[in-house]
Amino acid sequence: MSDYSTHRRKALDAFRHIALDEVDSTNQQCLIRARDGDPGNLWITANRQTGGRGRRGRPWASEPGNLYSSLLLIDPAPLADLASLPLAVAVAVHDAIGVVLPSGAPPLEIKWPNDVLIGRAKTSGILLEAERTPDGRNALVIGIGINLLFKPTETPYPTASLAEHGATVTPDELFTHLFAAMADALALWDRGRGVKAVMQRWRHVACGIGEKITVNLPDRSISGVFSGIDDKGILLLDRGSLGITPVAAGDVFFEPNGPRKE
Repeated sequence: MSDYSTHRRKALDAFRHIALDEVDSTNQQCLIRARDGDPGNLWITANRQTGGRGRRGRPWASEPGNLYSSLLLIDPAPLADLASLPLAVAVAVHDAIGVVLPSGAPPLEIKWPNDVLIGRAKTSGILLEAERTPDGRNALVIGIGINLLFKPTETPYPTASLAEHGATVTPDELFTHLFAAMADALALWDRGRGVKAVMQRWRHVACGIGEKITVNLPDRSISGVFSGIDDKGILLLDRGSLGITPVAAGDVFFEPNGPRKE
């Protein structure tokens, strides 16, 4: 076995997996185990969630047939280096979906920071939640839902399922790819030390660079041209005479027929 294969096997063996039938949310189950002293690197998957949620408390549709999974990490990196982790997670989800998506499907891309799109329609939800455990550790949960058979319809953005684009894969099969892709992405990210390498991977599959976008912030919306991301994953918004505005967090919306900046 080559050194690379040995190293990758060790990386994969570092993670555990618990498969459940029905839960309130896989994120919540991970947090419960963290509070009880779980050492982390634990995946929890479920066939159905009764209380799935997305960013900012939005409900996340949890029909059986889709993939619902969460990964518990304990003290994954210094707090100052965690901001880039969502982009590394998106790279892993992109890679896992890319394995099962047939050739000829619409482009598979990532919208900043971590929405994976098929033909500019969202096909996955990623929610990171952090909590300080009673014994003083930092627990971070990465929740990942992927639309295999079903997709939410009452959303402010287009949505997609893998099935409608010809992917015939079960949640268990897709999770096998996600399990491996996440181990690779986290090894590349390397507790934040490999952020530049992750950002290179992210840019390679980025959606909308050079296009006009609107970014919804907690207190206002701003528009401009998406000029890229820096090496820490911060969105760079070109606002013309106002200069470049860095954005650390926000919801991005593409403007129909927006001008492209060559």
